[in-house]
Amino acid sequence: MRLALLAAVAGMALALPAAAPAAAQDLLIRGGTIHTGVESQPSAEAVLVRDGRIVFVGAVADLPDAAGVETVDLGTAVMFPGFTDGHAHLDGIGQRELTLNLEGSASIVEAMSRLSAWAESHPDGPIVGRGWIETHWPEDRFLTRQDLDAAAPGRVVLLGRADGHAVVASTPALEAAGITRDTQAPTGGDILKDDQGEPNGMLIDAAEQLVAALMPKRDEAARRAAYREGFAFEARHGWTGLHFMSAPWADIPLLEQMAEAGEAPIRVYNSVTPDGAEALIASGPRQAADGRVITRAIKMYADGALGSRGAALFEPYSDAPETTGLMQMTRERALPVYEAALRGGIQIATHAIGDRGNAEVSDWYAEAMQAVPQGDWADGRDVRWRIEHAQILKPEHYGRFSDLPIIASMQPSHAIGDLHFAADRLGDARLDGAYAWKSLVDRDVIVVGGSDAPVERGDPLIEFYAAVARRDLNGFQGPDWRPQEAVSRDTALKMFTLWPAYASFREDELGTIEVGKRADFSVFDRDLMTVPEADIPTAVPVMTVVDGEVVWRAEGS
Repeated sequence: MRLALLAAVAGMALALPAAAPAAAQDLLIRGGTIHTGVESQPSAEAVLVRDGRIVFVGAVADLPDAAGVETVDLGTAVMFPGFTDGHAHLDGIGQRELTLNLEGSASIVEAMSRLSAWAESHPDGPIVGRGWIETHWPEDRFLTRQDLDAAAPGRVVLLGRADGHAVVASTPALEAAGITRDTQAPTGGDILKDDQGEPNGMLIDAAEQLVAALMPKRDEAARRAAYREGFAFEARHGWTGLHFMSAPWADIPLLEQMAEAGEAPIRVYNSVTPDGAEALIASGPRQAADGRVITRAIKMYADGALGSRGAALFEPYSDAPETTGLMQMTRERALPVYEAALRGGIQIATHAIGDRGNAEVSDWYAEAMQAVPQGDWADGRDVRWRIEHAQILKPEHYGRFSDLPIIASMQPSHAIGDLHFAADRLGDARLDGAYAWKSLVDRDVIVVGGSDAPVERGDPLIEFYAAVARRDLNGFQGPDWRPQEAVSRDTALKMFTLWPAYASFREDELGTIEVGKRADFSVFDRDLMTVPEADIPTAVPVMTVVDGEVVWRAEGS
């Protein structure tokens, strides 16, 4: 069959697998352009898959017998090794699709108009949403409880900022949670106040937990629905796998059941929340459906986010000199978990955004590794610990990543969104260590690319573009945005294919198109390696293949 390329993705739909796990597939893909990701053989004319594994990569003239095998002619499409979203929140992606989504709101007026419309169509119960960000709004301020009260009078409303590190609560929500001017913020959190000293509705980082009990309770059916939405979103954007950060421990059996039932169209590598650390260390790494779902890591949190001024800095924020951010974790809490993970063969992934947050985490990693005799490490020296985000570093600390070593798990789209406010938060000098992809790659650091969806859209094309262009989607960069930190397209491809495979201990099975590996492929309508940079984010996903099975294809193809 020939793939009919579409000009837009509007009509696309996910072709979900059958109710039972699909058998490993046989498939012949030829025509078009095939990028293998293998330096010694960067391109191929044909790829043959048997039982879900690649058995041939090369010229059509050299193809072995493929009689009876389903054949895909790429036509003008372009195939890559399967793109993996190296940092995303699968449950959050699904919830974004099912709740009030404020992404793209151009102003407070527009965001509140959306809230009013949602409140009218959902007259009962609390209103939960997320995705707003004020950095480009003409009002140039956070939302407040008064905004929410006017848009949805009398309603309990909780709206998460896009970064996931702050929530604004309506007055009824604050009252229901018992939050008053006298409420003390928990360690690692902040309750913002108005000029009269009253809570203005903004709850930062750990203070979000003060309203957690107001969130609607999700039963298994609701959680399963969210995961289905998350899977569908990722697959139709061309991702063949994702590293699920902050996976709830209680949901691991559900994800495994979905995988065994054929309801997990793409791969999931789980990094569980801290409350699941003890249980995972006790059980050890686990997997389901022949590795479709793997749980092997623990996600810890060192600090907050830059946009909400929760990222922990050595020096005060340039635009808020009264604060240096918020540490979410102490050495005393971190080290016992880190040391137990070393002994149990569990990977550690720690969220750190600010320069102080990153320095503390790298110090704690080194201290834990010194405290546990190497003979007690379950994986020898092959622990592959990660820092998630690694956004703001002191340049003199780059060597910590290469020396220990530490995997830097970074999300390029953060840089092209943050460029509009990061200079205000940090001042010019600290931008030298901001989103420093190339500086780390040049020191042989593994840099894993991800999207952090639903914080960002979750589109591999935007992420790839951001990594190579270091410009926003309108082409803007600004004079102070360190263009030398953009990476080459070859490096960007590794960031979303081979390096996420390495970071999940699967580089022998995933990340490149070569004989013996699993047949995971992402197909787009144009060549991301050669088209003008500005054309990359306007490309169209055409087909997503996992284990040789076409788990999604564009409608009409």
